Amino acid sequence: MSISIRIIAGPVAVEAELEATPCGKAIAAALPIAACPNEWGDEFYFQVPVHMPLDDTATRTVKAGDIGYWPPGDAIAIFFGPTPLSSGSDPVPASEVNVIGRITGDPTALKKAKGTSSIRIEQTA
Repeated sequence: MSISIRIIAGPVAVEAELEATPCGKAIAAALPIAACPNEWGDEFYFQVPVHMPLDDTATRTVKAGDIGYWPPGDAIAIFFGPTPLSSGSDPVPASEVNVIGRITGDPTALKKAKGTSSIRIEQTA
């Protein structure tokens, strides 16, 4: 069963869900999380207080809207469009990420939040 969350990036809020994988549950247990996000193309990433290894979901093949956990940086990566490694419209992570969830609405709405100094992830009822 997935865990409902909200991602608030500056003026933009999107609904999303975390998968009930060990990594997804570890992130959910750390919520709410607030950070100053880094940008890499159309990706926000930021360090979180969770340390997990790569798991069975680990991949470099993601779609806009996917939420990943990047073990080398103990970071969440939120993909909403192409990254510098992309050759098309799909994002390409810097290295493998655990896929921990997905934005359930329009991920491209996060393009309006580029340049923001704050991002927050919280669990919803």
